[in-house]
Amino acid sequence: MGIFVKVATAGEISANSGKLVEAGGKQIALFHVEGKYYALDNNCTHRGGPLSEGEVMGAEVECPWHGAHFNLESGHAVRPPAAAGVACYPVRQQGQDIEVEV
Repeated sequence: MGIFVKVATAGEISANSGKLVEAGGKQIALFHVEGKYYALDNNCTHRGGPLSEGEVMGAEVECPWHGAHFNLESGHAVRPPAAAGVACYPVRQQGQDIEVEV
């Protein structure tokens, strides 16, 4: 079991968008969708594109480099060219603090 690390505050990330954060020495893409927060490894498994800069479409994020899609809840790759998923991290909100478990 990891520890929860504060990475952002509520209101810092616009709805249906992402932000690059760092926790535990890892680059993590933090997303805010319909009042919930999701955290994935930032680098696409296809060619390393920055998922934090991708377009959020419902429960998925699209890699801005080559169009691979990843599920925000599980990290699974759901559309090529990525064949493998990315790590997914638990997120919690404590008051105004957004924390990711690493």
